[in-house]
Amino acid sequence: MNANLAVVLVLLVAAVAMFALNKPRMDAVALLMLTLLPLTGVISVNDALAGFSDSSIVLLGALFVIGEGLVRTGVAQRLGDWLLKAAGSNDTRLVVLLMTSVAALGAFMSSTGVVAIFIPVALRIAQGTGTAPSQLMMPLSAAALISGMLTLVATAPNLVVNSELARHGVEGFHFFSFTPFGLPVLVLGVVYMLFARRWLGTTAASTVGGRRPSFRDWIDRYQLAEREYRLRVTDNSPFVGLPLDELDLRRTAGLDVIAIDRLHGGRRQLRHPTAKTELQAEDILLVDLLRPAVDIEAFRRQNALEALAITGDYFSDRSQEIGMAEVMVSADSTFIGKTVAEVRLRTRFGLTAIGLRHGQATHLGPLLGEKLRIGDTLLVVGLWKDIERPGSDGGDLLVLNLPAEISEVLPAPGKIVPALACLVLMVGLMVSGIVPNVLAALIACLLMGLFRCIDMDSAYRSIHWKSLILIVGMLPFSIALQKTGGVDLAAKGLMALTGEASAYVILGSLFAITAILGLFISNTATAVLMAPVAITIGHDLHASPYPFAMTVALAASTAFMTPISSPVNTLVVGPGNYTFGDFVRVGMPFSIVVMIVSVLLVPWLLPLH
Repeated sequence: MNANLAVVLVLLVAAVAMFALNKPRMDAVALLMLTLLPLTGVISVNDALAGFSDSSIVLLGALFVIGEGLVRTGVAQRLGDWLLKAAGSNDTRLVVLLMTSVAALGAFMSSTGVVAIFIPVALRIAQGTGTAPSQLMMPLSAAALISGMLTLVATAPNLVVNSELARHGVEGFHFFSFTPFGLPVLVLGVVYMLFARRWLGTTAASTVGGRRPSFRDWIDRYQLAEREYRLRVTDNSPFVGLPLDELDLRRTAGLDVIAIDRLHGGRRQLRHPTAKTELQAEDILLVDLLRPAVDIEAFRRQNALEALAITGDYFSDRSQEIGMAEVMVSADSTFIGKTVAEVRLRTRFGLTAIGLRHGQATHLGPLLGEKLRIGDTLLVVGLWKDIERPGSDGGDLLVLNLPAEISEVLPAPGKIVPALACLVLMVGLMVSGIVPNVLAALIACLLMGLFRCIDMDSAYRSIHWKSLILIVGMLPFSIALQKTGGVDLAAKGLMALTGEASAYVILGSLFAITAILGLFISNTATAVLMAPVAITIGHDLHASPYPFAMTVALAASTAFMTPISSPVNTLVVGPGNYTFGDFVRVGMPFSIVVMIVSVLLVPWLLPLH
């Protein structure tokens, strides 16, 4: 082992350790390694930054945008409604349809994006049927991971392995090269999850009458009735000309300004209030009482505010403009341990927290000073355009429930057909090979923009930048290990370990090492490290590189065993209320099953010679 390889291995071990501890967060570790590797002199700065020009990175980002277009146009909602209707009260049918739908959609877009789409859908189904969320979340994550075995673009590890083949001067996989392996695994996964889910919790979700919750449901659950007022700022009000941060109405009056109805150009428009918003005469303030003891009448008279009538409970008469949502504090949120006031939801998202639940227990006391915990549910209110912003902030909050009223105020209503047409066109172009995959995805993105299925702001917000940075930051390790001989060393080590064993033993060992490494770091990082080793083994054996590369790709998607193996698993930890042991207990046996199936199928469908 040379000195350069030793330095690279030290950095790699440090990265794996930080990944396992999740300190700092994974994308920060990737950026740290991207910076340190060129300083060792092993690779150049251009080598370290090569990932930013990799077509697979652009393709993955485009797939996130496609997924957002499907959400904004209501495709995901329609799918959830269909699942609930088709499954009825049959739990077995529900799991089968859920996993099949997730895998089918995940075959054509990022599995992480699919899970983000389906978590609210699954939770709504759980509420509607009285099913425990834990009974659906693990099958959901398993199906999303299995979807990565169905097509080339289904998951980042596939794209990483495909790029590595191209870097070795070999033609990459075709769009459906993975499908013959993924379909049998999907069937086995559905059957397995029907039995294995019994090992998980069975506490049923609260039901809201078999439908999406409405404003009325939340008004009752969080006891919001009689907390809202509409106050008009008169010409004589001392508030005229003053910014909201100077008024500090939360502290001085015990109320929160939800929105401002302002006259502009002869028309009234609802506006999001900020700390620097200056109040004007004729503004209508939509306010929420933070404390039941507030004497709103005395406050109104003292400040020359006129009370206006409200025709619906808690602004339900303004449901075309004002929305609500339940959002969850995610497992890796920076909000954990902070108070509701300290997280500054209005500054960050333009939303106001008006309700809080710890588990199933609704918190009815003062809200602003309450500290947040993992899995807490916040009820937030604000303009519809801001309602889904928490889900795009990098992981602090996850939108769990949107109300029935949103069906009338979708960001891109009536655009389901164009969105689906764009998806079909993308898949058709990828399958036909008329243009490269990345161009097919970009064409679909541009058409979605042309048909107004998505706008530029929502497109940028939809991209899971943490995942992209993770891949870009880990790719230099692949280059460094190749230049220092680390890849050859690892390949020879595996060959020495297996000796004169059959191809099945070699493939099984490669699969096992990849899967075990995935216990400690993300499956994407695992693919980055193991793909060059697999291709080198094929070269040393004078065999085709495809079975070895396919084995790594399938093993990388076999990330069922821990919540940190894949972002897919991490996303369902909170909603499913899972522990680390839940993933080990359910994921370990199924991973062994997938390994056996893969090792048997790969050399049969992709001959070694």
